[in-house]
Amino acid sequence: MISTIIFAVLAFFAIVGALVMLFYKNPIYCALGLLICILAIAGLFALLSAPFLFMAQIIVYAGAIMTLFLFILMFLNIQEEHLPKEPSKNLMILIGIILMIPIDLLILKAISKLPNASMQITNDGFGSLKNIGLNLYVNWLFPFELISILLLVALVGAIVLAKKNKRGNK
Repeated sequence: MISTIIFAVLAFFAIVGALVMLFYKNPIYCALGLLICILAIAGLFALLSAPFLFMAQIIVYAGAIMTLFLFILMFLNIQEEHLPKEPSKNLMILIGIILMIPIDLLILKAISKLPNASMQITNDGFGSLKNIGLNLYVNWLFPFELISILLLVALVGAIVLAKKNKRGNK
């Protein structure tokens, strides 16, 4: 019973954060709405017994990414008069909601036809750091290393382009 209440509260905050991102024009308020949504989703991961995803959501998204977003927004000091006009924003949101209703009804119909079986589909320890680390470094070692090399090449390329642009501007 308590987990249902916690789920409802976290889902409410995730939806409210998303609505703040949609309807507020001030970029700082939108970023704070995104932060509320991210933290609520992290709570949902904790409720699902996924400690790695919970911590990654808090550290990476709520911590690093949101700090970067807020820093950039405050650094740029974007005023409301500098933002583009969006006269049909509310209409587009309404059209998006209307287009999603059939998909939502289809999902609800499929869920209602599920048998009343146990919803325990994971083993104990699912989502733990040990299991994720073992799976990542045993079964997915080669793709993991390829991605790290790709990111390193992209970083070196960005530095080379930045240096080339800096020399060209002098």
